[in-house]
Amino acid sequence: MKFLSFVAAGALALGLAAPQMARAAEQPTLNLFIWSDYISESIIDGFELECNCKVVETDYESNAEMSAKLKAGGDSQYDVVVPSSYYVPELADEGLIQPLDHSKLTNFGNLFPKFQNPDYDPGDKYSVPYQWGTTGIVYDPAKIKNPGTGWALLFDPTVNPNYPFVLPKGEGRDQIGAACAYLGYGFNCSDKSQWIAAAKLIEQTKKRPNFAGFVDETPARDQMKSGLIAVSMAYNGDIASCYADGSCAKLKYFLPDQGTEIWVDTMAIPAHAPHPDLAIEFINYILETNVGAALSNFNQYASPNQSAQPQLTGIMATELIVPTDADMKKLQFLAPLRGADYKLFNQIWTSVLQ
Repeated sequence: MKFLSFVAAGALALGLAAPQMARAAEQPTLNLFIWSDYISESIIDGFELECNCKVVETDYESNAEMSAKLKAGGDSQYDVVVPSSYYVPELADEGLIQPLDHSKLTNFGNLFPKFQNPDYDPGDKYSVPYQWGTTGIVYDPAKIKNPGTGWALLFDPTVNPNYPFVLPKGEGRDQIGAACAYLGYGFNCSDKSQWIAAAKLIEQTKKRPNFAGFVDETPARDQMKSGLIAVSMAYNGDIASCYADGSCAKLKYFLPDQGTEIWVDTMAIPAHAPHPDLAIEFINYILETNVGAALSNFNQYASPNQSAQPQLTGIMATELIVPTDADMKKLQFLAPLRGADYKLFNQIWTSVLQ
């Protein structure tokens, strides 16, 4: 009798649980492939609640890492990726991302006009802006007394003869660009001979006794905070985030006089994304006014979302995030590399890293 009651109770429990299990099994999953520390849990939670889905986040530290994983089959595993602007044409040319259905991007008009229809992606065919910022140099003024105002802080051994410094590993565009600018070729150098000259300079830099290796920007920021290194290339938002929480108030950031990068990180959908409709929903969600503001207030990068501007707080209004007119003259977008130029550049940069 007890056994029969137990069986009946178990059957009832299974019967009640079955619809819940079925609903869980039916719940769609968005696979987000994104830079580390680039979206808050509250924003993800909000999307999960809004679309009754689950978000699985996987992080990367460079465009090169992201691209390599897409080429290795990730274009059928991830639903949304966040490539930098100059990488969008490269991914499109290689068939790794798909055109967007703009009829479903009802919040697209929230973007500043200057961030719509960009040169790197005419008509926003493959991508939508996510955040924007600058690339510069961060240093510890307690150790580096006379940093100068240019890329010499990284490439001239007389400016920093003693203290540990690093360069990003990444895909090489910023690093070669910085070396080109130091050599007088301009940050957006495009000639093979200039790339080779810049690569040779970086090779010489690697041999300096205080060179601490190739470390991508976010880990390098953390090493700066802990005092392990004294100089690094950096993104302004990475530095703003630790200014905001007080963990690196002593550090200084500047844009080199010889020129450096202004960049836009974008949202794109891999060519064979398992949930492309859900991906479009996510992109449209990020373009919402409140979400756009929350995103920038979280990660301390500038927002391309015009409607979100009144809700930005604190450090978001400082020159670190919004460059002055004088600093804007130092900034330029990296031109996309395609075809043979893209392959040649990668070969040069790979040789530098070896």
